[in-house]
Amino acid sequence: MAQVAFAGTMARVFVYGTLKKGQPNYKHMINTAKGLAKFQGRGRTAEKYPLVIAGKYNIPYMLNIPGTGHHIAGEIYTVDDQMLQFLDEFEGCPDMYQRTLMRIEVVEWEGKGGAGEGVMECFVYSTTTYPPEWVSLPYHDSYDSSGKHGLSYVLRESRD
Repeated sequence: MAQVAFAGTMARVFVYGTLKKGQPNYKHMINTAKGLAKFQGRGRTAEKYPLVIAGKYNIPYMLNIPGTGHHIAGEIYTVDDQMLQFLDEFEGCPDMYQRTLMRIEVVEWEGKGGAGEGVMECFVYSTTTYPPEWVSLPYHDSYDSSGKHGLSYVLRESRD
């Protein structure tokens, strides 16, 4: 019953890693079988955070340490409940990543609704559950799987 009542609600999600356009997992954002995700614009975190590429699969993680690192660039989407649920599962929430509201500065806006400037709250998948040595990895301000860091993301289907 409650699901029907919330069918029309859309949440804002800020993605900074493999779910962005042109990145290895973007296909999930446009797979309507998993729910609806509508690209709204580009933004960056209002506060600085460390963005590291870690683990043997070269996964991008935003460490939830406000005030450290860079303003992280990413994309803002509005998603329905079904997509939000898929993203929670996809991101291993709440064990691997935690979904929290963060302030995102709008850089470029395509969406309608007059929210084209300033700062808005978006859900972001960041982590507080990481090995302490990750804090000393290089910090990035933007993620690209084929970036000059040379740490290509390993797709789930290619992992051993």
